[in-house]
Amino acid sequence: MIDKKSLSERDICTKFITPALEKAGWNKLTQFLEEVSFTDGKIYVRGKLTARGEKKRADYILYFKPNIPIAIIEAKDNKHSIKSGIQQALDYARILDIPCVFSSNGDGFLFHDRTATGNDIETELSIDNFPSPTQLWEKYKKYKGISTPTEEKIASQDFYFDGSGRKPRYYQQIAINRTVEAIAKGQNRILLVLATGTGKTYTAFQIIHRLWKAGAKKRILFLADRNALIDQTRRGDFKHFKDKMTVVKHREIDKSYEIYLALYQGLSGTDEDANVYKQFTPEFFDLIVIDECHRGSAKEDSAWREILTYFKNATHIGLTATPKETKETSNTEYFGDPVYTYSLKQGINDGFLAPYRVIRVALNVDAEGWRPEQGKTDKEGDLVEDRIYNRKDYDRNLVIDERTETVAKKLTEFLNGYDRFAKTIAFCVDIDHAERMRTNLSKENADLVALNYKYVMQITGDNDEGKRELDNFTNPEEKYPVIATTSELMTTGIDAQTCKVIVLDANINSMTKFKQIIGRGTRINEEFGKMYFTILDFRNATDLFADKDFDGDPIRIKPVSQDTDLNGIVDEEENDETPIIDEVTGDEIEMVKPEIRYPEDESPPKELSESKPKVYVNGVDVSILVSRELYFDQHGKPITTSLKDHTKEIIKGKYASLDDFLNKWKTTDRKDAIIAELQEQGVLVEALYEAVNQEVDLFDLICHVAYDQPPLTRKERVNNVRKRNYFTKYGEQAKNVLESLLDKYADEGITNIESMDVLKVKPLTDFGSPTEIISEFGSKEKYLQAVKELENELYKTA
Repeated sequence: MIDKKSLSERDICTKFITPALEKAGWNKLTQFLEEVSFTDGKIYVRGKLTARGEKKRADYILYFKPNIPIAIIEAKDNKHSIKSGIQQALDYARILDIPCVFSSNGDGFLFHDRTATGNDIETELSIDNFPSPTQLWEKYKKYKGISTPTEEKIASQDFYFDGSGRKPRYYQQIAINRTVEAIAKGQNRILLVLATGTGKTYTAFQIIHRLWKAGAKKRILFLADRNALIDQTRRGDFKHFKDKMTVVKHREIDKSYEIYLALYQGLSGTDEDANVYKQFTPEFFDLIVIDECHRGSAKEDSAWREILTYFKNATHIGLTATPKETKETSNTEYFGDPVYTYSLKQGINDGFLAPYRVIRVALNVDAEGWRPEQGKTDKEGDLVEDRIYNRKDYDRNLVIDERTETVAKKLTEFLNGYDRFAKTIAFCVDIDHAERMRTNLSKENADLVALNYKYVMQITGDNDEGKRELDNFTNPEEKYPVIATTSELMTTGIDAQTCKVIVLDANINSMTKFKQIIGRGTRINEEFGKMYFTILDFRNATDLFADKDFDGDPIRIKPVSQDTDLNGIVDEEENDETPIIDEVTGDEIEMVKPEIRYPEDESPPKELSESKPKVYVNGVDVSILVSRELYFDQHGKPITTSLKDHTKEIIKGKYASLDDFLNKWKTTDRKDAIIAELQEQGVLVEALYEAVNQEVDLFDLICHVAYDQPPLTRKERVNNVRKRNYFTKYGEQAKNVLESLLDKYADEGITNIESMDVLKVKPLTDFGSPTEIISEFGSKEKYLQAVKELENELYKTA
């Protein structure tokens, strides 16, 4: 007879839960997975090093079909009750959008039914009475509102598998399933909001492929506004459509394909002959996917919107990382509220997106403004208008040569101390500024430019040589270009996996644009060492991190038009005379139908601009007033109090008194567990070390910051132990081992001596192999006990 109480949690799964599932008809190979890690673990930056936090892991996830999860089970050992895992399971079910939730200790199951109400919401089931796949699929259909056989056929269509083992991440699964289910139920306008770097194109491919294979959608148009986006899509995930897919080029239409990729600009124009989309009948496409839909298609008066109106009977899916909501432009008015949102904050917390460091650099002419001295002339010899200029003027109305030089010097100085070959994007005010920044950076890095002139490249819409290098910049395998200076071209849709530095030297007033720029750095590439990125901010643009809208849900600002029907289709006889207001100045903008199109979204060439010409000056004293790192709390918001006060608040919220903390410290077997816990709460351990003293132990750091205790250095703690003659009870060799562990602690801290791996490095290896060292203490348990007692001696006095 098995004593259940003596079995581990894993034993309970193997001996009781898995057999119960198989008995109920669940296929072990295709319908359930065990110990499923569905996040990658948040990345924590420690100096130049990174470490991952704990992954979220479900004991069991049950699937009706692969990637259609319908139930979750949280297992506990038999010392726990049958109900012990239910709260954790419910939290995971909420994240994973799963309706059927179970907890088990091997005696039976507690079933929480998220589709039920009243007394039926939770029931206990015997170990032999677990529901079948068909029973839980019925629950899932109820949860999702799937009611007809046609809806069920579409919603249960298989995902595409390419044989590589690649499968969607959990949030992609949710986005795909919710979209397919919404379309199955007849919804024709759908918005998906997925942070930059989370795989929108792969998500779109799976949605299209499932609807196409199910026969729900036969002809599909994928719309984008940049060639780079179309090329990435065609060469990437969409390549599996093979000869069924075409890219519309040179305004030539071939109606024999089923999947079409096209630029808005390639289908429409300012004259009727350019509107080649009208060569298709309005009913030709039954699905249109609009990539980066926060751009042109969101505006009612956009020529691009005409394409969507023409194909208004098709289902429209909008994809974006940054839904646009202004008084003139609304994604949610057109598409409706998002069926799913996965934010930058969620992506960073899950470990799928790279965290960021922010370094703010304040220049004297930015902080104090600059007023020309009497008689000051520009580089042409003309008098400079006498007024106070500030960062809103710089590089747009007034160019100070020394300011550009100072920014280039600071960026170069940063890269010298970090990595001179870290891929870097410098965002500038306009093309002229990007050109000048390239020149200054080339001068500051003359040694590397001499080796390869592509070390610094201007990549802007007007520069063909630079645009040709865009693929090389985004290719992790290519060393050059290293630094790209740009204005608008690289703000969106560029998959720069190894971009490690973002430089902000442009005034950014749009939250949409800010999010897109930050998104250039959020991708992770572990193979090439890209785990986080640094933002070098010269314009206080990172103030937008503190804005409540930075990572919140889109709020509709534009009033709902009376001419808008329930599907968000604007009637053809709409009133186009609504005034358009400039977001920055608040002035009304005169709307003129454009005669010239700029598909790369760059500023027009200088000769076409009617604005007042820039003034160029030099001989101005420009210096850096302060350069400091910004810190962010666990919610991604900038810390506005001092680092010490922020930390004190968190620690005292967890350990009300010094005694509470001391008890926790003494009773925790591994101190790195406390470090991980504090980091999860938002304590910036490495930043605190720098602020206090690198030689201070974490124990003293916390006691000092939170409880005002005088700190001792690690060496002082080691000396106190040695003064007490603590080692006399051990044999000579064991005593030498403990002395060496003390030295290790003095050099590296407590977490290293807690690990058995410390026995595999110098000077411990001088005493023999790990097995030989442990034998000096009698057994592994006695060695670990000796280490524990050593820790107690180290922390005897606070």
